[in-house]
Amino acid sequence: MTMRLFVPRDAAARAVGADKVAALLGDEARRQGIEIEIVRTGSRGLFWLEPMVEVETPHGRIAFGPVTPHDVPGLLTGIAVGANHPLCLGRPEEIPFLKRQTRLTFARCGIVDPLSLADWRAHGGGRGLERARSLGAAKTLEEVTKSGLRGRGGAGFPTGIKWKTVADAPADRKYIVCNADEGDSGTFADRMLLEGDPFALIEGMAIAGLAVGATKGYVYIRSEYPDAVRTLERAVRLAEADGLLGAGAGFDMEIRVGAGAYVCGEETAMLESIEGRRGQVRAKPPLPAHKGLFGRPTVINNLISLATVPWILAEGAEAYAAFGMGRSRGTMPIQLAGNVRHGGLFEAAFGVTLGELVDEIGGGTRSGRPVRAVQVGGPLGAYFPRALFDTAFDYEAFAARDGLIGHGGVVVFDDAVDMARQARFAMEFCALESCGKCTPCRIGSTRGVETIDRIIRGEQTTANLELVEDLCQTMKFGSLCALGGFTPYPVMSAIRHFPEDFVRPPVSAAAE
Repeated sequence: MTMRLFVPRDAAARAVGADKVAALLGDEARRQGIEIEIVRTGSRGLFWLEPMVEVETPHGRIAFGPVTPHDVPGLLTGIAVGANHPLCLGRPEEIPFLKRQTRLTFARCGIVDPLSLADWRAHGGGRGLERARSLGAAKTLEEVTKSGLRGRGGAGFPTGIKWKTVADAPADRKYIVCNADEGDSGTFADRMLLEGDPFALIEGMAIAGLAVGATKGYVYIRSEYPDAVRTLERAVRLAEADGLLGAGAGFDMEIRVGAGAYVCGEETAMLESIEGRRGQVRAKPPLPAHKGLFGRPTVINNLISLATVPWILAEGAEAYAAFGMGRSRGTMPIQLAGNVRHGGLFEAAFGVTLGELVDEIGGGTRSGRPVRAVQVGGPLGAYFPRALFDTAFDYEAFAARDGLIGHGGVVVFDDAVDMARQARFAMEFCALESCGKCTPCRIGSTRGVETIDRIIRGEQTTANLELVEDLCQTMKFGSLCALGGFTPYPVMSAIRHFPEDFVRPPVSAAAE
């Protein structure tokens, strides 16, 4: 009887030796005369346990991890004879980190071969598109609107309203654009889905095209994701050969790879890049929904938003809207990173608190030192102290405390962090990544770095803190896009919640 093993080929697992483990499993099986089949899957997102190897049994899969090349001979022997093994984790679904999740968008990640259409269909793939075709454009649009789905890229704008704007716009051609330019620190959900379940995105974009009358889609991915690009390219070719995409399906797709400019995560700068120009922000109006890619009405959604749509169509708007709190409906793939013991992807309904995420699910800091600050929403997100750990993961709850959910990245810092230097990093990041089109972002961030440097040196601290606050107000309300507009969030939150880090004794010339 052939033993079936599952080894992730997700970039995070490969970075810690998954490819070598898979190769050694094959070699060792031949040496021991054991027949095995190795299926390369995506990752389930438990990164501290990678590479996590799973074996198929009559009672479901059993997981082992983290597996090193040194563990392979004993692991294979133990599995073959049914003996207990010290790396045995039991059924993956019973691991506490997974058991507490509500996996809708990421339901197939780590389970299926990401390039097998048969696997995808066997686990529910295609049902959303099939129902959308039976409902028609207007009722599909109604389902997405009723679900309460909001943009998962950071702004939280209602997806149904955006789609309806494009659907109602008269034009000879319309487009669907997927923003997969995942550049926030501590985020990896887009990459995980592209590498673990690319057909979910393809299905979601096809549904969006049907709903608004678009026949062409573009996926914009940064060049730093070579594995994700390769996987999606292969998936698109397989979907074309299968008839899921192409002339017969009424929708086709192209992949565009960006050079890695952070500002191209902003929707209009991304459109400029797709059209072959330098990524610079466009003034609005007109909105992309009216005049977007190549001057045509365009739906621009984050990858997670589009990949969630098939579940909504397959299971119904009411089923999706049943999850969450307030105006934040459904689930959010939260990414735990930084100095955290259990880093990885945690998909849950909106409403879980920041404290639960960091202390219970994340297990506190990896260093074992106390948690001092958590940044949510990428490099432009606010820093929250422990006093705000009762904040629910919800767009409005975070906004009420001058924070952002963004793309769902949660980066943990222990008590060794210097918050004045974190504030400086935010200004420096903005200065380096600015497209240069507007003065508040281009110049304000540069002056911000210089001013915080003076604070760190202990020069006229009170006056310079006032100047930083004035700069932040100018950037927040005067910048063309969110890059300059959101940079004040990490800076001002660091000053507000950690003022002691900005009171420095003057640095003497001898000390310098």
